[in-house]
Amino acid sequence: MAYLLSGDIGGTKTLLRLSTVADEHTAVLQKSFASAAYTGLAEIIDDFLAEAGTSDIVAACFALAGPVNGRIVKLTNLPWVVEADEIARRFAISHVKLINDFEAVGYGIAALRPAELQLLQAGEEQVNGTRLVVGAGTGLGVAWLSWQEGHYQVHPSEAGHMDFAPLDEMQTMLLRYLHESHEHVSYERIVSGPGLVAICEFMRDTGLAVPSARLSAALKTEDAAAVITQFAYREDEEIARMTVDLFLSAYGAFVGNMALVVLPHGGIYVAGGIAAKIAAQMQASVFMNAFLSKGRYAAMLSRLPVQIVLNTNVGLLGAGMVAQRHA
Repeated sequence: MAYLLSGDIGGTKTLLRLSTVADEHTAVLQKSFASAAYTGLAEIIDDFLAEAGTSDIVAACFALAGPVNGRIVKLTNLPWVVEADEIARRFAISHVKLINDFEAVGYGIAALRPAELQLLQAGEEQVNGTRLVVGAGTGLGVAWLSWQEGHYQVHPSEAGHMDFAPLDEMQTMLLRYLHESHEHVSYERIVSGPGLVAICEFMRDTGLAVPSARLSAALKTEDAAAVITQFAYREDEEIARMTVDLFLSAYGAFVGNMALVVLPHGGIYVAGGIAAKIAAQMQASVFMNAFLSKGRYAAMLSRLPVQIVLNTNVGLLGAGMVAQRHA
């Protein structure tokens, strides 16, 4: 039997999925690996295929968190270099494709069911209109989709590395604080998992709020970004709530900025691991207020459909669709 191998490789975790050419939508095996525990993608594939018990792979596609321009990619948030031709030789795969992680998310949107989306703003969807995909996780990804010859073509970008533009005095203070340790302060420095941690440290170090002993201890031993969101909503801790509110404000403003660039009348899809985890909180006013706060263009932005992608495997689905095309 012939198989497809798809992967979504991020700074925190690497997802691999094996499916058959005959039924790409059904996973034969899917696993998550801690990216930092390996020195490269090939090692993870070795472990994955050993468990799968097969090596008859006809096509593979890997979605990578970083700029993709050719057959060799250096990841942004991992000290890895991925070479398509090396993987093809090592695992005897005829076709190996490398794509940007948010290019994969863009393709995966087409495979989502209605239950895998959560509405933030109904808007007025334009059939075959341009779409925008934005998502914060380990980094901040952006892609846009245009309708061409009967299907959506995905255009990846590195827009998450645009200069951060503060909205108020507190965000201006945050910018100054981050400039002390970073020559360039991009939106990704703030709108990402590490960004959540940086905002919390800013709140603490500037005396805007003081973390409790329980929060401080948890930040040292657990996933810091997850701890902050947990303490913001379940523990009702002030510094955590202030951190998430500032994060959501910057996030909403950034998505609004991208919407002004792309004019996505076909819809905006907020993906990435963070949005899916705090989807209920994102329905509150902070995110959408910042999104709409564009002066004379607020009315135009209010007509754009905005949805959260709840399926965190959407990039893996997109990579599988691309692999299927090359089978």
